[in-house]
Amino acid sequence: MALFASGLNHRGTPVGVREQLAVEEDKLREILRDVQATGLVNEALILSTCNRVEVYGVADVPGEARAVAFRHLCRHRGVDPTSLEPYLYAHLDGEAVRHAFRVASSLDSMMVGEPQILGQVKNAFALAQSCETVGPTLHLLFTQAFAVAKRVRTETEIGRHAVSVSFAAVELAKKIFAGLTGKAVLLLGAGKMGELAARHLLEQGAFPIYIVNRTWARAQELGRALAGTAVPFQELPTALAAVDIVITSTGAPQPIVTREAVARIMHGRRARPLFFIDIAVPRDVEPSVGGLDNVYCYDIDDLKQVVDSNLRERAREAHRAETLIEREVAKFLARLTDVEIIPTIVSLRERLEAIRVGEVRKALARRPNVSPEVREAIEAVSTAIVNKILHAPITKLRESSRAGAGRSWRELVHELFGLGSASRKTDRGSPGD
Repeated sequence: MALFASGLNHRGTPVGVREQLAVEEDKLREILRDVQATGLVNEALILSTCNRVEVYGVADVPGEARAVAFRHLCRHRGVDPTSLEPYLYAHLDGEAVRHAFRVASSLDSMMVGEPQILGQVKNAFALAQSCETVGPTLHLLFTQAFAVAKRVRTETEIGRHAVSVSFAAVELAKKIFAGLTGKAVLLLGAGKMGELAARHLLEQGAFPIYIVNRTWARAQELGRALAGTAVPFQELPTALAAVDIVITSTGAPQPIVTREAVARIMHGRRARPLFFIDIAVPRDVEPSVGGLDNVYCYDIDDLKQVVDSNLRERAREAHRAETLIEREVAKFLARLTDVEIIPTIVSLRERLEAIRVGEVRKALARRPNVSPEVREAIEAVSTAIVNKILHAPITKLRESSRAGAGRSWRELVHELFGLGSASRKTDRGSPGD
């Protein structure tokens, strides 16, 4: 049996192709069960997000298993399977483990370090479990992937550097105010990026929030969405005087916030800082505003510099995370080889224990009057003999499995000791040799 991971993602597949395979949860359940019912896949999990569609599985013939899984996905969406072939990648055994760990740790994400992918992988795992398509190998793989992702998140700083303009603005605000709890926010304009920055600020404890927009209906709509208050456009100076942070994203052809207007406001603020996040192009705030005392003004280029710097930091942290993952892959593969031989070891021990118990029982039946001490000694000696007999074959099984020749030795042990078919005992979840 082999462990495989196959799919397509944002790296080499256009969004137009990826979206063709988008699958809702209920249909995904049906596809998982249908794929396993073919008999070509022993275990299966399908991960479907906006940036990737991947099948993880355990099968005798991974190529056939991958093909049947994607045929079912394509049939559901009315897609020609041959159209996907140029985009599909496939990983086996150790490479599949490495891929799963990198995906869960967000090292394979479009935005390295983003936290959403781990939740998406956990949801896919839970769904496959509910469909009973997860066996020992995939269970071990993904529980370990979750642990690795947690280590990457806690032992590196891969997720601690803002790599979006809106969140970079929040980072800067936190540095200026040493915390955002209770800081009042004014959203000037109703652009998407400004709204996103406002949401990030609210998540950090900033409140209340005011919305000023030339279109009153849009200001009210956004006020309801952000649990804020719409303010008429003509009251902008009053709103500016009352807040700590201003996010501008109007799309106006000329600056709306002038140095003169801000200078008048600052006279009454008693040195209370005012922070402008100008993410509009053209800019909404006159560049000279930043020269006023206690006024901080960052435009889109300033924020882009922060983002670029943080991306470089994430790249460095990603390198550390890759090293961590390599160690975890090696540990996982060693552990997986032990999992392969456990059924054989258990069967062998049970077989010899049954022989021991039977022979001890016959011996004691011929000597019914022996003392409890003698009975105990016979039990101890016979158990020790079984353990010594077991030592050599168990050691050889472990060594051969880790060397990649486990199947032949498992079959030999099953034949020598009359344990039945080795393949039947290792079909569920054994990743093969």
